[in-house]
Amino acid sequence: MRYLNIKNPIDKYMNIVRNPLYVDKSLLIDRLFLYLDNGLGHDVCVTRPRRFGKTVNANMLAAYYTKGYDTQSIFDKLKISQCDDYLMHLNQYNVIYIDFSRMDDECSSYSDYITPIKEGLKADLVSQYHIEPESYENVYDWFYSTNDRFIFILDEWDSIFYKNFMQYEDKLKYLEFLKNLVKDQTYVIMTYMTGVLPIAKYSSGSALNNFDEFNFINDTEFSDLFGFTEEEVKGLCSRYPYMKYENLEYWYDGYYCEDGQKLFNPRSVSNAFKKKKCLNYWTETGPMNEISECIEHNVDAVKKDIVDLVSDIPVKIKLQGYSATDKALKTRNNILSAMVIYGFLTYYNNQLYIPNHELMLKYEDVLSRKSMGGVNDIVEQSEHILEATLNKDEELLADMIEKSHDKEIDLFHYNDENSIACLLSLCYLYARNYYHIRREDKTGKGRCDMIFRPLNGMPAIIIELKVNGTPQEAINQIINKNYMQEVETCNEILLVGISYQSNSEHPEYKKHHVKIVSYQT
Repeated sequence: MRYLNIKNPIDKYMNIVRNPLYVDKSLLIDRLFLYLDNGLGHDVCVTRPRRFGKTVNANMLAAYYTKGYDTQSIFDKLKISQCDDYLMHLNQYNVIYIDFSRMDDECSSYSDYITPIKEGLKADLVSQYHIEPESYENVYDWFYSTNDRFIFILDEWDSIFYKNFMQYEDKLKYLEFLKNLVKDQTYVIMTYMTGVLPIAKYSSGSALNNFDEFNFINDTEFSDLFGFTEEEVKGLCSRYPYMKYENLEYWYDGYYCEDGQKLFNPRSVSNAFKKKKCLNYWTETGPMNEISECIEHNVDAVKKDIVDLVSDIPVKIKLQGYSATDKALKTRNNILSAMVIYGFLTYYNNQLYIPNHELMLKYEDVLSRKSMGGVNDIVEQSEHILEATLNKDEELLADMIEKSHDKEIDLFHYNDENSIACLLSLCYLYARNYYHIRREDKTGKGRCDMIFRPLNGMPAIIIELKVNGTPQEAINQIINKNYMQEVETCNEILLVGISYQSNSEHPEYKKHHVKIVSYQT
C-alpha cells in the first residue's frame, strides 16, 4: 500500500511523541470531530508557514484515525484522551494519506509528478478491494467502485506549485485532479488538507470552494494548534532551565492566536533547546527572497510600510486575504497579505508587525539591498553609528546622524516625529544584533525615545532626542525622569542626548549635536 491505511505517518508520529521536546497538540482531533461527515461541509484546509507543525499534525491525525492499527497507547497519554468522543473514532476509518511534497528524483514535468500518485491510488484500491479500475476514466470512479468511505489527509498540497516545470495549464490540471478526488464526493467522510499557500491563491471560481480555509489572516478555530503558545514554551523552560524564557520570547515570539495568546515559531524554539542557543534557525528563505524582490519593484507601495515596521511602528491596514485574481504580487495589499501568509509579518487587530528578532534579521537584509536607495545607505553605516556611540565619539556620531537626516528620502519628513523615529531606528539597525531595542518605552516617570537592553555584557544605551533644544537638556530629562530604571541591572549605561534645530531661520538650522554620558549603576 502506498496511500491507503499506511503505517508510515503512524511511525513518524510515534517517534515525534517520544521526543522530549514534544508539545501536545492532540486537541486538534477534538476540534475536527465537528467536520466528520456532518452534512454541513467536511473539508478543512489549514495553511501555515513552513515548519509550523503542519506535517506533525497531519501524521497525528493519520495515527489516530487509521484502521488496522492500535494506537490507543499513544493517545491515552495525550489531551485528546480526556474528550468525550475520544474512543468512538480511534482507529475506525480508512485513511488516504498523501504527502504531496514527495516526488521521484527524476521528476521533470507535471505528468512525471501526478502519474505515480494516480497509479499508487489505483494500486491500493485494487489490492484492498479487488476492483478492476482500468475501465474507469476518472479517479473518483475508482473510489465509488469500492462501495466504501474514506478520510483524506492531504499534506503540503501546494508543494508542486514551487517547481519550475509547472506551467499555468499544469496548475489547472492539478486543481482539477484535487476537485475530482474530494469535492462533493459521497465516499469522502472528511478531507483535511495542509499547505503554505491558501487555495484561493490558485483556485478561482468553484474549483475547490468546498474547503473551509484557515490561515494566519483568518483562523478563528485552530490558531493555538500550530506553533507554540506562551504557556507551552514556559513549560519547556521549566523542564529545561538552561534556556531562559525571555531570550526565546525576544527571538521567536510575535505571532498571535485568535484570542490574543502569544505564539512562537515552533521549529526555532525546538532548535534553540537542542543547540542550547538562540540563533536564526528558520532556514526556509525562498519566499522571503521572492517578497524582497516584490518590495524592490514596488517601492512606492510598500517601502514606507517596511521602514515603519522595522522602526516598531505598527502598520494599520485591513487585509483582504491573498487574492486569487492577482497572482503576481503587485498591489500593496497583496504583497503584505503574502508576507503574513508566509509568516514574515504578524497581522492582529488590523495591524501589522514584524514578529520577532529572528525575522528582524531578515528585514535587515531587505533594507540593505542597493535598490532601496538612500535607505540602504543609512543601513550600511549603522554599524559605524553603533561603534561611534560605544566609543563616546560625540562629533562623529552627530555628523553621521546629521548626514543621514539630510538625505533626500521621500518617506522622511524633516520635522515629523514618526519620520525621525524611523530614521534613528535605521541608524541603529545593526545594534539589534546586540541589543533589544524599544521605542517610546515606558520607564521611570515617562517614556524614553529609545532604550537599548544589551543581550550580553555590553553597556545599555538610552537615547533622548530634543528638537530646538540642547543635548544636555535631553540628558537631564533621562536622569530626572529616571529612564535608567529599566536597565539599572547593567554595569554601565550610556546616556545619549541628540538635538537639532528645525527652525529654518536659526543660524544652525538642521545642525545636529550629541552628548554622551557614561552612567555607572
